[in-house]
Amino acid sequence: MAYTTDETLTVLVYSDDRNTREQVLTALGRRPAEDLPELSYLECATTPAVLKALEKGGVDLCVLDGEAVPAGGLGLGRQLKDEIYGCPPVLVLIGRPQDSWLAAWSRADAAISRPVEPVALAGAVATLLRDRLAKRTPAVR
Repeated sequence: MAYTTDETLTVLVYSDDRNTREQVLTALGRRPAEDLPELSYLECATTPAVLKALEKGGVDLCVLDGEAVPAGGLGLGRQLKDEIYGCPPVLVLIGRPQDSWLAAWSRADAAISRPVEPVALAGAVATLLRDRLAKRTPAVR
């Protein structure tokens, strides 16, 4: 991947539960994989905060809590994919593996079951961010 050493990638983490947001940040750390730039985080507890952050731009990935209330991350993910041109990749945290069909309905790019398993989350996030970087970085020939 081609990126500058001072570049950071911005991950938006949405959940009404501060503990869930903290689990995601702790699981991902500063860098989910050696070949990726460091991460910075935008923590959001409400849907309006998510929409405002995405309106500003600069978000590289959204991690949405499917169990958040009153607006769950599954419905919010579908809304983002429908309404935001060039929506960043969306990863949803689902309550159980059987809810993967809901993740597909939401048009999420990836889904991880809760409780957050750090290796699985870091792997999924790394894959989504690599894809994002590959699409924005022109191929050098």
